[in-house]
Amino acid sequence: MNVTAKAITGGGFEALYKQTFATYPNEKLYKSFACYLSTSTGPVAGTLYLSNIHTAFCSDRPLSFTAPSGQVTWSYYKIMVPLGNIATINPVVMRENPTEKYIQIVTIDGHDFWFMGFVNYEKASRHLSQSISTFVASGVAVEPVVAADKDIAHQKPDKADY
Repeated sequence: MNVTAKAITGGGFEALYKQTFATYPNEKLYKSFACYLSTSTGPVAGTLYLSNIHTAFCSDRPLSFTAPSGQVTWSYYKIMVPLGNIATINPVVMRENPTEKYIQIVTIDGHDFWFMGFVNYEKASRHLSQSISTFVASGVAVEPVVAADKDIAHQKPDKADY
């Protein structure tokens, strides 16, 4: 069953988000975006969620991996980052191919996540950037740092990894 069908039958995207992730009682889902997460083994289709407290991603389907025991296991690919732990949101449009658009999320501890394939890239980029600029952690606003040069090809995912 696809994510939209799950959301409709399960009470909407907010209910699906709260079933998928451990959330706070006062947490509210603002937006959800169908997209792909770039990984070293290739793009993973899923949904990027934006709440008043977190940004999270869950794959549409479970992925197989080999556990340390050697047994093949299936699990959804999930990421959940508190908004206060996001250092930057970098919207990236490749100069040599303007249809190739990414959103890079970098955490304060240096992890980075590359998202692509948004139905409406500009809307996703705007909402993610606004969420960081308006988020308040301990009374201090966390300001986004957006890449000035949209052509940061040296940091984009390597196509050879797909």
